[in-house]
Amino acid sequence: MSFLTAFFYDRVMAKTEAACLQNWRRELLAQVSGEVLEIGAGTGANIKLYSERVSRLMLTEPDRHMRRQLEEKIIRHDPDRLGVSEGTAENIAADNESFDYVVTSLVCCSVADLNASLGEIKRVLRPGGGLVFMEHVAAPDGSSRRRWQNRINPIWKTLMGNSHLNRETEQAIVEEGFEIVQIERESMRKAPPIVRPTIRGIAIKPGPPEQVT
Repeated sequence: MSFLTAFFYDRVMAKTEAACLQNWRRELLAQVSGEVLEIGAGTGANIKLYSERVSRLMLTEPDRHMRRQLEEKIIRHDPDRLGVSEGTAENIAADNESFDYVVTSLVCCSVADLNASLGEIKRVLRPGGGLVFMEHVAAPDGSSRRRWQNRINPIWKTLMGNSHLNRETEQAIVEEGFEIVQIERESMRKAPPIVRPTIRGIAIKPGPPEQVT
């Protein structure tokens, strides 16, 4: 992502954040506790929404321009509890079963390999741990919006840092072996029509839950 894109990202997203994303983030992150990993944290839109029940928060962001803004927010907010890494979703620098929750928000659309990323998330989650997701996704098959997504996707992902308009993220989460226990499907208001379809919720890694401290 270019310096200018990263610099103006928060301003471009401001109306959509105010219309719906901030409320969606707040509702999801209120359920998060223990040791948490956020993948592709961007400029840090989620940082202030994590509760004191989160004992440790590791944030990854491979884009250096985004990461610079993220690090500045960490310094201002809570540097003792938060850490940042440049790792990618396909290669998470963490031990197996080391987190209670993994958070993705508007990330799965742009990872290089969605299946590999979900496999890594599953690896670092403890049994019974939760993947908390908020993603824009493909419109329903056969719809006019889906046809437009398919047409525009090649140029869109080139211009928008590999962001895919037509990824079937919900299906990929299920195919990776997660159990979706909470999901909402809603239009992302104040966003371009081709990126409005979204899903958000929580998917659990199978296995007996460990005690969260």
